Amino acid sequence: MFPKSTNSCAETKVPRLRIGSVRQKERRKEQMEKKKELELYVHIPFCVRKCAYCDFVSKPGTSAEQKRYVESLLAEIEKAEHDPEYEVVSVFFGGGTPSILRSEFLTSILAALGEHFTFAPETEITLEANPGTVDMEKLLAYRKAGFNRISFGCQSIHAEELKRLGRIHTFEEFQESFYMARKAGFDNISVDLMSGLPGQTLSSLEESLKTVAGMKPEHLSVYSLIVEMGTPFADQKLDLPDEDTEREMYEMTGRLLKDYGFWQYEISNYAKKGYACRHNRGYWERTEYLGFGPSAASLYQNRRWTNIRDVKQYMESEGAADRIRTDQEILSEKDCMEEFMFLGLRMTQGVSRKKFFDLFGKRMESVYGEVLKKYGQMGMLTVSEDQVALSRAGISVSNVILSEFLL
Repeated sequence: MFPKSTNSCAETKVPRLRIGSVRQKERRKEQMEKKKELELYVHIPFCVRKCAYCDFVSKPGTSAEQKRYVESLLAEIEKAEHDPEYEVVSVFFGGGTPSILRSEFLTSILAALGEHFTFAPETEITLEANPGTVDMEKLLAYRKAGFNRISFGCQSIHAEELKRLGRIHTFEEFQESFYMARKAGFDNISVDLMSGLPGQTLSSLEESLKTVAGMKPEHLSVYSLIVEMGTPFADQKLDLPDEDTEREMYEMTGRLLKDYGFWQYEISNYAKKGYACRHNRGYWERTEYLGFGPSAASLYQNRRWTNIRDVKQYMESEGAADRIRTDQEILSEKDCMEEFMFLGLRMTQGVSRKKFFDLFGKRMESVYGEVLKKYGQMGMLTVSEDQVALSRAGISVSNVILSEFLL
């Protein structure tokens, strides 16, 4: 990604030792000036219609409600913490359906973030979008505003599965939106698919994976359906695949996408080389982040909090932190160690013993020795010189294993 240096001793006729000392000074200066990484999340709670499986804060909204909401969001951004030691490395607009807003609203929100925070030169800026809610005019406006990554929710290529999920689009509309985004200049496109759906079979999932992977997106997220309380699915009798079939679906997904050139870097995420989602990785690696909008979470300067979920109450808050933040806590060393392990182990590369020691001044084995030994002997964890990671067998029962890292 960085340009190759054109300097050499022969070209500059400078003694090698001199070059080394200059480079060392420059490196020390860079390290001294290096800023802390910060990620930003912006929640847009509006959608055309809530899907049957959705547990996120989202609802249809009138144009007037959307306008008022954006004004409230801008007020929260304006009053947010600002520390010049930080620079933003990723921004993620999620929802809901962010692309349901008028493009000028999204432009104004991104501009406000750019004015309030320092952005790194190659900040990843992602917009979630639903097929059927974008057109060429919107997509061009997104690129002009600075969005450089777009994530489409496809979920399935099969009409009956999409209908069962309550999706508002057809697969043909997804294809149209995908290729329009390419034409508008997006060279980093992510697609969401789902497994374990009502009535889904191994062959129908395989067809979805092959078809979408064949469209050559840079990134794929393949999430297993979780039936959450309070959703329409929770009150329905669903024809879901059994556990063995779900496990086969997961294994097939990894094998198939590998054949298409995708690298699995996290339990549910696959990317072409160089295109792992910066925002996703930052979350699992505990990069600090600030969330804006109802239900948005934050992890900042050893503090964690979540914004209130009620959209109306949020809009009445005028961006005042004391009126919208809930569940505020200062994290203890125990909290941080737990999160380091159960978040980091979601990454296929796992966690580093050295980094654990650097952060907490303790050997990982002195805190988690029994758990590491137990699952290492069972073949659920792989342990190398520095890294500890879930094995393929461990990933299939990851929820059970990760829960044991809670002290």
